[in-house]
Amino acid sequence: MSAIESVRRGTVRRAAQPLTTIACASLLLGAVVPAVANMGNTATTYGILPMDIASAQAMSMFNTQVSATYYNPAYLARDQRGELTGGLFHAEHELRVESQGGSNPPVRSGGDVLDDTPSQQVLIGLKTDISSITKYDKPLYLGFMAGIEEFGQEMLAFTSETSDEGQFFNYGRQPLFLNVGAGMNVWRGIDVGASLRVTLHADASMRTRSTLAGETSAESLKVKAKPVMRPIVGINIRWGETFCSQTPCWMDPIETALVYKGYSNTRTKVSANAVIPGTIPPPGLDLAIQTLDSFQPEIISAGLLYNWGRARIALAAEVQRWSRLEEEFERDTIKNQANMQFEDIVIPRLGITYQVSDIISVTTGVAYEKSPLENRESLDVNYFDNDRYVFGLGGSLEIKNPPILAFPMRLDFGYQYHMLRDRDFDLSRSSEPNNPYETITADGDVHVFAGSVTLKF
Repeated sequence: MSAIESVRRGTVRRAAQPLTTIACASLLLGAVVPAVANMGNTATTYGILPMDIASAQAMSMFNTQVSATYYNPAYLARDQRGELTGGLFHAEHELRVESQGGSNPPVRSGGDVLDDTPSQQVLIGLKTDISSITKYDKPLYLGFMAGIEEFGQEMLAFTSETSDEGQFFNYGRQPLFLNVGAGMNVWRGIDVGASLRVTLHADASMRTRSTLAGETSAESLKVKAKPVMRPIVGINIRWGETFCSQTPCWMDPIETALVYKGYSNTRTKVSANAVIPGTIPPPGLDLAIQTLDSFQPEIISAGLLYNWGRARIALAAEVQRWSRLEEEFERDTIKNQANMQFEDIVIPRLGITYQVSDIISVTTGVAYEKSPLENRESLDVNYFDNDRYVFGLGGSLEIKNPPILAFPMRLDFGYQYHMLRDRDFDLSRSSEPNNPYETITADGDVHVFAGSVTLKF
């Protein structure tokens, strides 16, 4: 395999010695942190705040907290109070593979457990009424939500690689989560909102002269990252208030929501050029990598909420258009040879919140998420992805007159469990004379814990 092919296929560790410096620079952004490959993000894989996690995201379109900035920005207008939220998130993975044999199965250092690296985030959110800076009297609510990996120490958790042992498609360290948006009431019972999901596209370039021993001179290294914004729009309707001229009305308990989220991704593009006098003369050897780390598909969500006394029951469905990822991987110089195929999927969700008392409520939810990955074999990359059942449970406590603080305080806790269904995959690589070289069965369990503190003002 040539040195250029080594870099293009993500196997730069095998490149020749003169290219060591170039290879390291070419994966500069991916090597900054020891992240695990992941094509999801916090909001779609698990949920943002404890109520989203506890309801398996079924109640998320009807959540008055600041996470509505992502799930349904129209719902920012549902609660007139401002909000300051801080939270912690921990996802514990045990993703397993069981070898079914093959011509050349690899030796896995972790045994059957392929990945147990946790994802840990610190979360912060802010919501406030900004109508005072406008010329209109109608309230306009601004929301901001951010999540940073490893409890705030990793601003950009990133990796993109091929793998002989295989790697899970949807779990791992989460990239920076950033969302900002606004919502307002436009007519009786009708709220609308829009927000922007912010991801980073990074570019790095290096130029150098090098000896065969790897000693460099005349180095030049440039790195830049630009934000890329994708739209989220939502509308929420309270049927009784909108369509009934008098109360009580049989439509009073009914709310519906419709949300559109544009696709987004996090990618890195790296180029390097080396001149080795006597071996590679000017203009030198060019190396280029363009690779994708995380991807969120285009999503259309619809939800129905029924207020039944002390209980709120939500039914939601999401259409996730993963087929676009095939085009993205065609431009990915590390994964483009894998010929992966993806299908659009529909995810059903059901959630219930019960108000135990004026200050205590409990939430639970369930969802079934079908894998969008159609292939059981992806050359060199060797992705695994499973259908999974998601179960959630949590609760909240509102302290209306907390000590010291001048505003009410809300404490939330959420737990979520993912049960991955068994699925068989074939492992293959370009250098192997007999493919597949191993057949495995992938499964696993994921436990998610989250807590948050919210001040209402």
